[in-house]
Amino acid sequence: MKFKGLYVLFALLVLLPAVAPAKQQQGVITLRVDLSQYGDKTARLWLPYPLSGDYQIIEKLDVNGSFIQSAVYRDPESHSLFLFAQWEKRQPSKILTMTFKVTAKERKSGPLTDTGEPVPVEIKPYLQAEGWIPTEGEVAKIAQNLAKDKTTILEKARAVYDWVVENTSRDPNVRGCGTGIVERTLAKRSGKCADLSSVFVALARNIGVPSREVFGLRLGKQDNQDITGGYHCWAEFYLPGTGWVPVDPSDVRKKMLAENLSLSDVAEFREYYFGAVDEYRITLEKGGRNIRLPFSEAPEPLNYLMYPYAEIGGKPLDYFDFEDFKYSVYFHNK
Repeated sequence: MKFKGLYVLFALLVLLPAVAPAKQQQGVITLRVDLSQYGDKTARLWLPYPLSGDYQIIEKLDVNGSFIQSAVYRDPESHSLFLFAQWEKRQPSKILTMTFKVTAKERKSGPLTDTGEPVPVEIKPYLQAEGWIPTEGEVAKIAQNLAKDKTTILEKARAVYDWVVENTSRDPNVRGCGTGIVERTLAKRSGKCADLSSVFVALARNIGVPSREVFGLRLGKQDNQDITGGYHCWAEFYLPGTGWVPVDPSDVRKKMLAENLSLSDVAEFREYYFGAVDEYRITLEKGGRNIRLPFSEAPEPLNYLMYPYAEIGGKPLDYFDFEDFKYSVYFHNK
């Protein structure tokens, strides 16, 4: 009887469908900033500080350089976590290198079901308008029309996602990831990933869908690759009973532009990015806008912190100008 039971158990295991392991990408990121050309001025630098989470593991993070001081801070309002470093005047070498090992996993939220539970108290701030995320005016007009026949958070989130995919486009002339200024993007109906993600968040919040932006970095697909141009933004909405669900309408529009495709050509791709994101990306910050940086001399809070941000003699550098602001990011698959 003992052997018969073992045989039956073995047969059942054979008949069970194999569970595919989660896709993942692993490697070492090296970010190097060189401000040495400003040898006669004080230099200050702020970098997003990556953390491990459910879908990424950050290990062996190391920071080296010629800075006179450095520390990790968190902005109490935006909750953004960042590294600060400073160099004195007439310091000839102004270099910082951040290195860490990363394991990133594909994120799939699975079958999405709306349980109808109330939004938890700690999530409710993601329903509110804020400096860069308005919920009135043109945003309200569009969002309220989308919500007319929708009753659940899931239905509303899908309606917003579909609207952004169908009614905006990727503008290759926008610098970097864009500024995430919602009114400007709606007026043009185009932009880059920060712009389209911010539109999703603004529309979603207006109709009761908790949402936030995610600021991250695309990993390399080659063994050794320059990924300085790989910064990327997407969005998440909160679904009671499921948690935070990723959406990336901008990657749908990017594929359409890159391959000259129509909406009907990207149906599968469009479906994937409602509830999933690939393994070739890591999160640097979530939802951080209007960031107040310690020791910054800028009169206004920072829009968002994804790229390295530096001030020379109290004046900010343009992180899209690689001549004035020299930094690089490399991916090594080892």
